[in-house]
Amino acid sequence: MGLFSSQIPAKKMVPLCRQLATSYDAGIPIVRSLEIIGQQQQDSRIRHIFQQMSDCVRSGDTLEQAARKQSKYFPNFFIELIASGEIGGRLDVMLRDLADYYEDRLERQRRVVRVMTLPAIELAAAWFLGTFALRLLGQLTGLLSGQAGRGFDFGAFFKDYGWFQTKSLGVFAILFAIIVILSRMGIFGWVTGLFTTHIFPMSAVTKRFALARFFRSLSLLLGAGVYVPAAIERSAAVSANPYIERDLLKTIPLIKEGRTLVEAFRQTKYLTPTAREMLLVGEQSGKLDEALRKVADYHFEEANQAVDIASKIFGVLIVLAVALTIGYIIITFYTGFYTEA
Repeated sequence: MGLFSSQIPAKKMVPLCRQLATSYDAGIPIVRSLEIIGQQQQDSRIRHIFQQMSDCVRSGDTLEQAARKQSKYFPNFFIELIASGEIGGRLDVMLRDLADYYEDRLERQRRVVRVMTLPAIELAAAWFLGTFALRLLGQLTGLLSGQAGRGFDFGAFFKDYGWFQTKSLGVFAILFAIIVILSRMGIFGWVTGLFTTHIFPMSAVTKRFALARFFRSLSLLLGAGVYVPAAIERSAAVSANPYIERDLLKTIPLIKEGRTLVEAFRQTKYLTPTAREMLLVGEQSGKLDEALRKVADYHFEEANQAVDIASKIFGVLIVLAVALTIGYIIITFYTGFYTEA
């Protein structure tokens, strides 16, 4: 399971959903499908989860009921789509959509990792090289100004530097542990959301990915015949951003009063003009689920472009930080040296 959550990560949900969809299309009974899929898993916890689901279905539960009993491990979106597919008699469609959804989501995650790898390496290099140079500067300044009684002791210097990095890594490990705990408690999203939702360039990435997930989920749920307020509530949770989720949930009371989607979403502040226009087109044409899927695809493309822009901005900022560090080292060295001289 994931480090920051007990739920099955997207990387493992992709083959699970695809295998379920393929088995169901092939006419294999759902009990047997769960058994086969579970036996193929290398992760013992996932094998245990699917074995329990198989036992529940064999004892008379629906697939949705069996999945809901494992809600600690399955995302809410997965459970709700399974429920919608069984209620609407479109389980085969929902399973295929789930497989496509998690494949797209995994590809987006991999794209973000690929784009952000180089800036992360540059940042790590800037930290280690910068701290090394700054600590070396203090030693050389004292040595060249005549304050050192003996020659430069490389062994003592590297021992001191290693101890400094050990303490730094210890602080990092403590902060990382706090982040994991807050993530498990569901608090960390509110903290990071303040920055990722409102500060450029991360705000552009966060908003578009959140809206893309929301509209993709909403299109699937509405296509399955789910009650509109319930579909919005479930889809808002998929946005994975507490501030955007809270904003989207404001539409539910308005819809229950009889307002249209266009009127209800007019009250939200995170929807883009394109999304509002496609909502209007979808309601007027009677093809709302199709229009929402197009909005989701559009926002996914925008999010990918925003990731490219954000990575370039971070790359430039890191280069500037390295340049400033080098400039600071040079200025400090010569200033200290000539002052003492």
